[in-house]
Amino acid sequence: MSKTERSGHTTTNHEFIKQWVTERGGHPACVRGTGEEEIGVLRIDFPGYSGSDSLEPISWDEWFEKFEESELAFLHRDIKGEDGGLDRFNKLVKRTGDEDGE
Repeated sequence: MSKTERSGHTTTNHEFIKQWVTERGGHPACVRGTGEEEIGVLRIDFPGYSGSDSLEPISWDEWFEKFEESELAFLHRDIKGEDGGLDRFNKLVKRTGDEDGE
């Protein structure tokens, strides 16, 4: 399948991820109740969208530590929506080795 404008890209580059999220008004978070003594399931929280009651803010250091420990990659799109706003689509996926690296 060929890549289109709406295709996603994956990366493990911490600085890129942090910049992408920050430009869109988001911050690192985890799902409440999914980790007992440690950080649980990672998410990116965009205030004003669904999930605010179930997400707990965490530091970037904590987020990236769990990101690396879990061998995740950040899937995202770099397009603008019909309203001109930056697309917030993102997903954390298992690494395949084809990601843009650090």
